[in-house]
Amino acid sequence: MPYQVFIETFGCQMNEYDTELVRSLLTKNGFVFTGDQSQADVVLMNTCAIRENAHNKVYGHLGECRVLKRERKVVVGVLGCMAQNLKKELMESDPVIDVLVGPDGYRQLPELLTRALEHQEKSLAVDLSEYETYEYILPDRGPGVNAWIAVMRGCDNFCSFCVVPYTRGRERSRTPEGILEEAQSLASRGYKQITLLGQNVNSYSSENWDFARLLTAVADIPGIERVRFTSPHPKDFPPSLLEAVAQHPRICRQIHLPLQAGNDRILDLMGRSYTRKDFLSLVEDIRRRGDIALSTDVICGFCSETDAEYLETYELLKALEFQAAYIFKYSERKHTIASRKYADDVPAQVKTERVARLIDLQKDISSKLNHRLIGQSVDVLIEGHAKKSRDQWMGHTESNVTVVWNKADSFTQPGNLVPVAVAEASASTLFGLRVASPLSLVCPD
Repeated sequence: MPYQVFIETFGCQMNEYDTELVRSLLTKNGFVFTGDQSQADVVLMNTCAIRENAHNKVYGHLGECRVLKRERKVVVGVLGCMAQNLKKELMESDPVIDVLVGPDGYRQLPELLTRALEHQEKSLAVDLSEYETYEYILPDRGPGVNAWIAVMRGCDNFCSFCVVPYTRGRERSRTPEGILEEAQSLASRGYKQITLLGQNVNSYSSENWDFARLLTAVADIPGIERVRFTSPHPKDFPPSLLEAVAQHPRICRQIHLPLQAGNDRILDLMGRSYTRKDFLSLVEDIRRRGDIALSTDVICGFCSETDAEYLETYELLKALEFQAAYIFKYSERKHTIASRKYADDVPAQVKTERVARLIDLQKDISSKLNHRLIGQSVDVLIEGHAKKSRDQWMGHTESNVTVVWNKADSFTQPGNLVPVAVAEASASTLFGLRVASPLSLVCPD
């Protein structure tokens, strides 16, 4: 009987993509996957090191695994960024873990699991690689409309709050040939939207290929309706990339543009390599090119941030009116520059209050922007049933706003790009009144 594996993923889209790589590597080596943890021979957690909440969830699941180990000889593995960043602490303090594998060690996982299962050997693979990109390994994906492609791995920015350069290593890009082959395979299987991934995705470079050229080439593949990318850095937006977003009909006119803070001293402490003025100039350049939706990330309560400095961030978000903002309170990560150089001295309650104020502000902005669309038609890529009702469809606009509407006919299905008339709106969702024929089926006049 083949060994059964249960895997759970914590964190970002890159972690989801890595789980698909792990599934592919293990399946090729005779393992099978199960959705029932109680039936598994192996329990894997693919982890994130960015947020405190993800850490806490992993530690909670390790507690559950202790119970499983007492009941039967299940093998427990921790994969990904947390495994890389906290390898010493995890292996020394938690005997429940049998296998510890960082983001560059997945090729070794089948052998390590086999040794743990058959010989009760504990092992780890946590060396960072200068070259590993998992080129030409097609991830094991389930059916769907959306797919991710990691075009590069690692990061060279060394923002002081971020652990990624220490958990995923330095930047290295995949070949354009491998990326386009993967994208063409996705198109042939019916995927309609591709999101290109990287810790600093727009710094992609391979010989004479830059990110703008790669993005355009993926969008040119027949069968692909929409292409997105995340996460970029504000320092890497040459005119060619902005023109591609503004002009190509299948590149979504939406950019995620992480701000992190609106005060120059805090930006400098964060190591962000741009000023408030630089960021404003980039936003103005983007918006001069047409109706391109922007979203952002913000960290509240970074080391020594004062009330006045926080207020600069608040006022900047208020002025720029992002479509969406992902707002977090600063949590110190081990082995980062900030953890070595600066005191995490903003009280927890102050961080919480600052986050709450920004969330309230952003809800008001998003609600205002969404309400402007009432009475208009928006193009939506159908992704599947709505969470709350199988009598409704759910999808996203080009600007990445969620849309929900009642099913009204038999010809629409996931993967169709359809116009939806907006009847109501909230801060996070548009509610459709009706849907016309799929755009791909509408005959020209």
